[in-house]
Amino acid sequence: MDIQGVKKITVVGGGSWATANIKMLTDNPVEKEIYWWMRNAEAVEYLQKYKHNPHYLSSVEIKVPAQHISTDLKSLIAKADLILLNVPAAFLKDALQDITPADLQGKKIISAIKGIVPDENMIIGDFLNQVYHVPLENIVVLSGPCHAEEVALEKLSYLTVASRDNELAACFAGMLQTRYIKTNVSDDIYGTEYAAVLKNVYAIASGICHGVGYGDNFQSVLISNAIREIKNFVDAVHPIDRDINESAYLGDLLVTAYSQFSRNRTFGNMIGKGYTVRSAQLEMNMVAEGYYAVNCLHQVNKIYKVNMPICSAVYAILYKKHPPVLEMQHLAEHLS
Repeated sequence: MDIQGVKKITVVGGGSWATANIKMLTDNPVEKEIYWWMRNAEAVEYLQKYKHNPHYLSSVEIKVPAQHISTDLKSLIAKADLILLNVPAAFLKDALQDITPADLQGKKIISAIKGIVPDENMIIGDFLNQVYHVPLENIVVLSGPCHAEEVALEKLSYLTVASRDNELAACFAGMLQTRYIKTNVSDDIYGTEYAAVLKNVYAIASGICHGVGYGDNFQSVLISNAIREIKNFVDAVHPIDRDINESAYLGDLLVTAYSQFSRNRTFGNMIGKGYTVRSAQLEMNMVAEGYYAVNCLHQVNKIYKVNMPICSAVYAILYKKHPPVLEMQHLAEHLS
């Protein structure tokens, strides 16, 4: 397929980041056809009738034609050249259960998912490559630093588009740029994807610390240690020459750890204040990817054996039910 000829894009997912992606794509002047898959039939009907997502970023006007919004994923994938995946990693297998490798043959797949597929413990790129036989050259990773809520408000934001195929990355980046969206292009698909997963775990840690009463002084130490953990881990998994201070790594960590819009930080704050995992999930009504990711990373790191005390502390609190106050006191002794 001629990359420059890509004009048909199917967005998979109905949450806030998917809605923000739809807004960017439709506000961008490059001519294209956009299709949108959502699981919820009532939400699809509402979108078709009122041109707003009833559950997420409901202030955003949806400019996708009503006939292009559907619950039939197979048909929407068949229509498109580019597939933009935007469902929580924990639910990706369920969303793709009727999709075969043949359905994705020749497609360019963009992952806007910031998580790891459970059971397989794979980042999305590896999962698509090994399970659906999508060549790595056909995979794009979309990362921040960028919150959906600020996209909805059209506040200036930056995205990183990573692919082994620089032309493909540049092409898709060109489809996202607007007066409020700027893009960078990278070839580090492993580093950007793992960093996007890890920063959610550190945002939970940041929230837990706030919930148990630590202040800004400690938070600064926590996050400076977190970026070192990210560097050590991604260098172990995929050792290439990268600058960990670039916005795709450090910038994404900072916005997720500190922002009022960060669902992972919010989730961690609730855990720090004494909520159970289940009660925090129910009250948020959104998926905190870091909850699932920290368990997957714990399993993956059994191979690489990188020293990651912050990740270990979050894992102990969420999965071993260690008291947050005591675990953070113990962590504080290992930070510098």
